[in-house]
Amino acid sequence: MNEENFMQSALELAQRGWPKVAPNPLVGCVIVHEGEIVAEGYHQKFGGHHAEVNAIKSLQEKYKPEECTLFVTLEPCSHHGKTPPCVDLIIAKGFKKVVVASNDPNSLVAGNGIKKLREAGIEIVTGVLEKEARELNKRFFTFHEKKRPYFILKWAQTADGFISRWPVPKNRSENSITGPEANNMVHELRAENMAIMVGKNTVISDNPSLTVRHVRGKNPIRVILDKNLEVPSNLNVFNQQSPTIILNSLKEEVENEYLRFVKIDFSEGILTEVADRLYQLGIQSVLVEGGAILLESLLKKELWDEVVVIENPLLFFKNGIKAPEINLKTAEKELGNDRIFRFLAANGQNPI
Repeated sequence: MNEENFMQSALELAQRGWPKVAPNPLVGCVIVHEGEIVAEGYHQKFGGHHAEVNAIKSLQEKYKPEECTLFVTLEPCSHHGKTPPCVDLIIAKGFKKVVVASNDPNSLVAGNGIKKLREAGIEIVTGVLEKEARELNKRFFTFHEKKRPYFILKWAQTADGFISRWPVPKNRSENSITGPEANNMVHELRAENMAIMVGKNTVISDNPSLTVRHVRGKNPIRVILDKNLEVPSNLNVFNQQSPTIILNSLKEEVENEYLRFVKIDFSEGILTEVADRLYQLGIQSVLVEGGAILLESLLKKELWDEVVVIENPLLFFKNGIKAPEINLKTAEKELGNDRIFRFLAANGQNPI
């Protein structure tokens, strides 16, 4: 039996759940009988049946579970949440072998699911395509293992290393760096992450909406660093297109479902506290879009998981706000006239 091929099928199924399952992980499951996939399922939406349940429901009666092997991309749950424990169903149905890609880092599961299956006499195989399974749910794993959100730092820069003209021109098109293809990619990044974070200067200078517009997807929660609450309340981040969290030093208050003030200490350990508070708020991933000081601070603190830089090699500002200094070597890909560079902390890539 080629276990990797069957697990690959389960991983491809899992991807179909995006983005409706968030903040739950993407999970896929296939059931194999005599070397053939005879049933499959995936977690389709938050609060809905888990992948194992959907796969088992699709298994025809002519196939006996005890003669089948169940492949699942994440350790079956062993606790009562919005749905009953999957391990109980697997045991009750009589499966004799279960293949798991990765353990679940959530403390509510964390090995208990596999332990319970083994205690029921089921043969367990773990670690099949584990790297791929972790990559699929990198935000989920970072959140539960590191107790902080998954941070993606993103900026666009000119060929001479500027992220903006200064002062910012009233005609915003004069400050545009990237083309439509790269803009679409940025909005895909926004849709893929639970929150988007910027500093107060970016909000005051650019009056951004920080929403998803060029592609289909859910607007991220907007997180603004504003120590002394200087951002005017008539700017776009205060509209009701998406919730906004203001990290500040003055007050802790939930004003309404769209606006929350979170008080933090803006002393030397501010970035660690930002990560801690966002973790406490259940935010699994954050796309950081500026400004330069915030991006540089996160880089120096090594508080990042990915860095995405979009460079327009044909555009020169000659002066303005400098981009963080970074070693751009080989572009990952090209979009229109722009070049995309990506660094992954997990691969030991240090961009500075």
